[in-house]
Amino acid sequence: MSSTVLDFAQLKSGMKSSWMAGDFGRIAIFITHTAEDFVRRTPIQPGCRLLDVACGTGNSAIPAAQAGASVTGVDIASNLLAQAGKRAAAENLDIRFEEGDAEELPFADHSFDVVLSMFGAMFAPRPDWVAAELLRVCRPGGQIAMANWTPLGFVGKSFQITHKMLPGPPGLPAPVLWGDETTVRQRFSQDASAINLTRRMAQFHYPFSPRETVEFFRQYFGPTQVAYSRLDQAGQADLAAQTESLWAQHNTATDGTTQVEAEYLDVRVTRA
Repeated sequence: MSSTVLDFAQLKSGMKSSWMAGDFGRIAIFITHTAEDFVRRTPIQPGCRLLDVACGTGNSAIPAAQAGASVTGVDIASNLLAQAGKRAAAENLDIRFEEGDAEELPFADHSFDVVLSMFGAMFAPRPDWVAAELLRVCRPGGQIAMANWTPLGFVGKSFQITHKMLPGPPGLPAPVLWGDETTVRQRFSQDASAINLTRRMAQFHYPFSPRETVEFFRQYFGPTQVAYSRLDQAGQADLAAQTESLWAQHNTATDGTTQVEAEYLDVRVTRA
């Protein structure tokens, strides 16, 4: 086995541990409305076969099933899948959740009518593999739908702060390139009959101050928790201060809470 393969195996193991840290369900609940809007814009016919890639705790899978789709959700983090399963059961929804990798989906060619991923598959380290897999498992004429944070939106700026303090492995494309129109068109161009891209805003509203919002993410969001663990005390204080400043600058609430708009790219690809 080559050193490159070993490096990617180690990288992906670390990514899995990162997403399994904390309690992502506490984070995800604050963007359920964004997921519902995203799914509402997706053409779902009763009984259509839908795959939710990097499904997390089920924010997209659940409204898709409620709309009548036969839903399968995959994610690398088993604890998130367990939360998703409990949420689906509470809604009396029959959704199949299983562990899976966006770069190597465990499904046959053309298995699904709709393949979607919301703020998930964009974080896999090899985007060309991801694009190829999303296209492979989607039937001809079916739709691939993605929601991806943009480079210059609020979340992209947050990533920049962390990346400056904790640079990732050299040579890996930035996840937010999935939020760049030119890049997305290039990645899907060979097997798409149509590509429609729209910039939209997700609404973040937390019932506490910017400082408390930073602490909330530090406590419950796995990647943030891991980032802090890799810094010394001074670095942790610096990261917290810079992140709090970003939240405060973008906060439109005036009642002591935190409300921020975060830009993302809504991607709709028709499989050729």
